[in-house]
Amino acid sequence: MDSGGKTQSFWEHLDDLRHSLIRIVIAVVVLAVAAFCLKDPLFDWVLAPQKSSFITYRLLAYLSSWMGAEIGDFSVPLINTGLARQFVLHMKTALWAGVLLASPYILYQIFRFVSPALYANERHYALRVSGSGYLLFMIGVAVGYLLIFPLTFRFLGTYTVSDEITNLISLDSYISTLMSICLTMGIVFEIPVLCWLFGKLGFLTADFMRKYRKHAIVIIVFAAAIITPTSDIFTLTVVSLPMYLLYEAGVWIVRRTARKKVEN
Repeated sequence: MDSGGKTQSFWEHLDDLRHSLIRIVIAVVVLAVAAFCLKDPLFDWVLAPQKSSFITYRLLAYLSSWMGAEIGDFSVPLINTGLARQFVLHMKTALWAGVLLASPYILYQIFRFVSPALYANERHYALRVSGSGYLLFMIGVAVGYLLIFPLTFRFLGTYTVSDEITNLISLDSYISTLMSICLTMGIVFEIPVLCWLFGKLGFLTADFMRKYRKHAIVIIVFAAAIITPTSDIFTLTVVSLPMYLLYEAGVWIVRRTARKKVEN
């Protein structure tokens, strides 16, 4: 049905979907072009974790000095290994930025297309799930950018087996790892929303999650090993810890959801 309550045909639904997709593509392209033109601010953000002045490193240095230790500055030079690679990476990064900046509008268009087919109570839950899911996704991206990637980059970028070996990280590897970690953490942070949804539908209980907690830890570590862009134990641990904390948050959410269902 459309917004006026009139039933639409299949082709009218298809036409609405086409218009929504066109609007999404236009928004992404416009914002990606704007990001491409604003090259310096864009790469100031992208390359910020490479520098010792990044906020995460400064906070770590402050905490270390407060505890009586000291973390020195570091420098990991980035290199380009292809003639046209910097231009291609510039376009790729601008496109990612365009998608990220347009994501609220993309979510709005998706909800606008789907909502006419939902009942009032279904629309209410769909709005809650989509809004919470988007917020958690952006929090996950922020955690990946501000915490997971800087710790990974500093550890792996400065790790050497000999003083005679200098690390030269390619720009391609740097940007690919940054995007992979941010996207991965965004998806991982959807765990509480999925737990709430499955708990609401009765597919999941807090007792079940507590009973199989050890199995869940094994699955979390295995999943982290698959989704992490690098294969080192440090990155595996850094990614697994937030996933486990989100699992525990999911246990609390499912228990609270079940309690509300009983009260109602």
